[in-house]
Amino acid sequence: MRKSFLFICITVFAAAASAQQAVPDSVHFAGEKHFRNIRQLTFGGDNAEAYWSYDGKYIIFQRTNPKEGLNCDQIFIGKVPAPGEPFKYKMVSSGKGRTTCSFFLPDGKHFIYASTFKGGDDCPPVPDRSKYGNKYIWPLYDSYDIYMADLNGKIVKQLTTAKGYDAEGTLSPDGKKMIYCSDKDGDLDLYVMDLATGKEKRVTNTLGYDGGAWFSPDGRKIVWRASRPSTEAEIKEYKELLKDGLVAPTHMEVWVADADGKNAHQITFLEQANWAPNFTPDGKHIIFCSNSEYKRGFPFNMYLTDINGKGLEKVSRDKGFDAFPMFSPDGKKIIFASNRNNGGTHDTNLFMADWVE
Repeated sequence: MRKSFLFICITVFAAAASAQQAVPDSVHFAGEKHFRNIRQLTFGGDNAEAYWSYDGKYIIFQRTNPKEGLNCDQIFIGKVPAPGEPFKYKMVSSGKGRTTCSFFLPDGKHFIYASTFKGGDDCPPVPDRSKYGNKYIWPLYDSYDIYMADLNGKIVKQLTTAKGYDAEGTLSPDGKKMIYCSDKDGDLDLYVMDLATGKEKRVTNTLGYDGGAWFSPDGRKIVWRASRPSTEAEIKEYKELLKDGLVAPTHMEVWVADADGKNAHQITFLEQANWAPNFTPDGKHIIFCSNSEYKRGFPFNMYLTDINGKGLEKVSRDKGFDAFPMFSPDGKKIIFASNRNNGGTHDTNLFMADWVE
């Protein structure tokens, strides 16, 4: 979940999908007509939530790899490689706690991210799912806050201070506003903060998980994922999990609204988990991730729809996990995370491709 804890989902669903894989592994699958010159950037571990700098020259992402002593997500930055050059990257978070949801500022000299490091140096514990009927759940660590740091990892400002879960931050096109998810008012809602003043506005108010939000390229709209428990049993379960600092992300749909939260409306009605939505560079379409084709809950693939939820098109074809798509600022490239070409392991790597309309 720009996350969010979709990184945990990578491991769970990737393991199942790898066991079921029925086609040869590949970097580029048949039917992926929007991809050209696809290139694998990372090799090994779990790598995801990769986002471009405003000038398109750098990538920031989160990475876990116990084989390297990296036991929970940390933030890395790398320069977009030229053809034939390796992708080199360095860790810019402290290595303490768990981190997630990084995003460059327009100046190219700073970034935001969420971290639990003030709650302790170690990775926070993973929930015991057996206590909840082995349901698929994400932890909402109350030690998560959002920070601004320079490219050497020095924190220059703490952006959120409320007790509870604050994460999933992205910025407006001009870099002046941050939209993020918080449970500080008793539900998982979206807030828009003015970075200069710290003033903010809550922009969702309906019971359910609202998170993983993005501004449109012109800054006038937002897109996000949301759950909407409606039956008595669903509401009861949602509230009980939230009280324990948890959420079950198995039924989410994509929503769009004006940047101030007005005119909110659901644009997917696919059931199951529809998430990681992002605007195309023209602002007229949404690309997102979904497992809606598969009742068993995997694979996850990427899909395109227009801003009204019409004209659904399948974009990716891996039999495991494709997610976290983001277009380069000029719209010519796309970066995403995938289980493809992992040799039957559970590794999730970053892939970059030219985008073909």
